[in-house]
Formats: sequence, structure tokens, C-alpha cells
Amino acid sequence: MSDCFSSPRCDRRSAGVGRIVGFPSAMWLLWCALCVSAVSADVRLPKIFGDSMVLQQQTAIPVWGWADQGEQVRVRVAERLATATADADGRWMVRLESIPAGGPYTMEVAAGNQITFQDVHVGEVWVCSGQSNMQWSVAQVQNAEQEIAAADHPQIRMFMLSRATADEPKDDCQGDWRVCRPATVSDFSAVGYFFARELQQQLNVPVGMINTCWGGTLCEAWTSLEALQQDPDFQPILDRRTANMEKDKQTPHVASRLYNAMIAPIVPYGIRGAIWYQGESNVRRAFQYRSLFPTMIRDWRAAWGQGDFPFLYVQLAPFRYNGQDQRNCAELWEAQLQTLDVPHTGMAVTMDIGNVRDIHPKNKQEVGRRLALWALSGTYAKDVVASGPLYKSMRVDGDQIRIAFDDVDGGLASRDGQPLSEFTIAGEDRQFVPATAKIDGDEVVVRSEAVRAPVAVRFAWYDAAQPNLMNAAGLPASPFRTDDWPAATADAR
Repeated sequence: MSDCFSSPRCDRRSAGVGRIVGFPSAMWLLWCALCVSAVSADVRLPKIFGDSMVLQQQTAIPVWGWADQGEQVRVRVAERLATATADADGRWMVRLESIPAGGPYTMEVAAGNQITFQDVHVGEVWVCSGQSNMQWSVAQVQNAEQEIAAADHPQIRMFMLSRATADEPKDDCQGDWRVCRPATVSDFSAVGYFFARELQQQLNVPVGMINTCWGGTLCEAWTSLEALQQDPDFQPILDRRTANMEKDKQTPHVASRLYNAMIAPIVPYGIRGAIWYQGESNVRRAFQYRSLFPTMIRDWRAAWGQGDFPFLYVQLAPFRYNGQDQRNCAELWEAQLQTLDVPHTGMAVTMDIGNVRDIHPKNKQEVGRRLALWALSGTYAKDVVASGPLYKSMRVDGDQIRIAFDDVDGGLASRDGQPLSEFTIAGEDRQFVPATAKIDGDEVVVRSEAVRAPVAVRFAWYDAAQPNLMNAAGLPASPFRTDDWPAATADAR
């Protein structure tokens, strides 16, 4: 077992697991008394385990920590018991048999000492991560006072992981679980809270959110060094990492530093999936994000070892990125759209709820709800519409182009009742001009008097675009282009 624990990506997933059996309370107390009298060393667990935590239902529950080499450790929750023996490095891990949703339970961990965690619930657990728009707190959203006053939801809990950096993967972090109350919710991730609120109301089970985010950070900072080293396209990222590691040992803007300090310590805590809101800091390298973002998703999935768990993310809201080519953000939107090709992903489009003068739009309620729609539809098999219209195909029809969409769900519509906006069209000269666009069934017909032989259409293809195309469910369409002409950020690495 010590060989397994030597690898930060496999240690806590692959450790030996003892037999799982029922264990009467009287026998448990007798065993605890005997082992305390025989051994003096203390058993320890990482900070992700604590009072008021939520454990993932419908799956074996990983619990791990440290003790003296060779020491036997027993873990019990809700009459589920598992045992393990600490390896040569003092590490141990058990996997408890799945526990039905509910609570409160206690978790008892016994070796040379006994640790008891109170008010433990079992339900759905999600990681919420990214940069400032995920970090944005409930206290900063629209109608914050009303939201805080109404936030008496004790079945929602959030683990508040402290921000930290590390050049090597860490096995622990700082943080604590907090029960959702008006007195505690102010600092919760707003997107994470509103996502959890929707799930809890729809599923009627406890929901735990692991809040690990940091404003202004790069996608590569949340990705392991091992994963980045697998793709030659990321060599400039690795070169910058080498150059910057010694200059500033604390900055989060270095590849893998946040993965090491803020993701590795919580692996393999049992989760259902992850939600993600990030990309603003990678807009200048949007084309690279096409491969970087999917690499990070696959990296997290490999680390957890739970298969292709749901990974849901927010497509950035419109914002005028001063000093940048206005196409950069559109190309980041395109990279996010293409990431839907990764299995079990979902994307919340926010083209209609942004603020082109504020990179932190205040309507986080709707962002959380739209992420929850993807979870309810794809993960929990609820009959809800999760997505707005997504580009499917095009065909030239004389002097116009017909655009077909997936996810029309009841039909296409204009959000404000006005003619469709933000469509442009081009001929072979690749010069895009404004176009008229009309809904025709499940298609949009695009044309311009200035382009008699059209070959390509672009929709909302600049950073401050606020288009009005949506489906009957009121969910907005994602920006797209029908061409594959060279990207503005193609060479940015």
C-alpha cells in the first residue's frame, strides 16, 4: 500500500479497503476503549472532513487520513463500518458502504484516539470552482439583503476552502463546513449557493458544495503539472511556470499551483460532479482554451477516479474587454461551446444577463439556476429544458443562409419581441456585414442586400454582444460562427 500512497494522483483512491460490516454501538465503544489503552498515537483526517459535512449518497464513501504505521483504524457512520491499517507512511483509507440520503448522523473514527464528527448529512455533493465570478459572494448579488434574510436552508452546507498555493500537490487544506443560515450565507459562493438551492428544492435531499475558487486565476493554475506535460501545445505555459516559480512563490497565476493546493487536498472526497465559472483570464489565449479547458476536465476526472462525473460550466457573459480585440471573447465562447463535445458536460449560456461595463454581473441567481437545469436534466433525469439553441448546421439557399439549431425546445423566439439581432453575413471576401435574420420554424434565415453570394454567418461575434435569440423555454442561444477561418487568437500561447 505504501507504493500507492507515494503517488499524489492515486494514493487515496487505491488504498486497501477493509470489509464493511454492521457494528453494534456497545461493541464499538468496547473496541475504542481497548485501542485507546493500547496505543498512544492520534489518528488524523484532512480538513474536508468535519462537523456539518455532507457525504455523497448512492456510492461508496471514501474516508482517509493518517495514523502510526501498522495502526488499525475503524470508521463508522450510520451503522456502516470499515477498517484499514495505516501503511508505512502512516496513511490509511476506507470506503464505507453507501448510505441513504438523510441525517443527522455522526462519523466516528477510532484508532489510538477517537474522533467524532457531528451533524453529518448524506445527499448530493458538488465542487464549485473557478475565478471571481464563482468566488462572488451572496452579499454581492442583486437583492442581496432579501436573499440573505431568506437563506434558512439547513440542508445546504458549503465547505469554505481557504485560498492557498503550492508547487507540489498537498494532502490537506484549510477550511470548514458551514450550514446555510442567514448568519452564514453572506460569504458563500453565490453561484454555488443558488445552484445548491435549486437542487435541494427539486431533489429534497441535503446538498453540499465544496467552494474552491480564486478571482483572476488562469485555467492552467487549476490543472495538474502531469496533465499539462502531456500536450506540446502547453509548453509555453510550462516555460512561464518555470520562469515565475522563483520570482513569486505565492502568486496563484502559475500553472498547477491551485490544483496542488486547492484541488489535490480534497481528492477523492465523494462528489456527484463539479460546476465551473472561469475563462476571463484566458480570453487572450482563447484558441488554446479549446484544448486547455478539456484537459483540465479530464485531469480532474482522472484524479477523482469516479469516471466521467458531470462537469457543468458557465459560458462567459458579454463584457467589453478594453485593449483587446473584440473577437477574443467570442473565440473563448467558441472554445466553451466546443467543450460540450466532452462527455457529460453542460454549459449555462449568459448572453442575456451580463453587463458589458461590469465583468461581474450581479444576477447570479439565474446563473446558478441554469447550471442546476443541466444537473436536473442530465444527472438526475428530470424533465426540464437545460439549454438554449445551439448551432447545428447551415445551408446556402440562394442569396440567404439557413441556420439549423439543436435544443429549440418548443421553438425559436425573440426575447424582446424585436427583430433578431447580432447576426452578420459574409461572402468569399470574408467581409462580414450586418444581416437581417428571421425565424422560419426551427431555423433562422439570414441575408443581406450587400452580400448576394453568402458563404458564412456569425452570431454575436464580439465581446459586448447582447443578442435576443432564445428558445421557448426562455434560454438564450450561444454565439457561433459557421466558418473555420483563422482565429484572432490562433497563435497566442
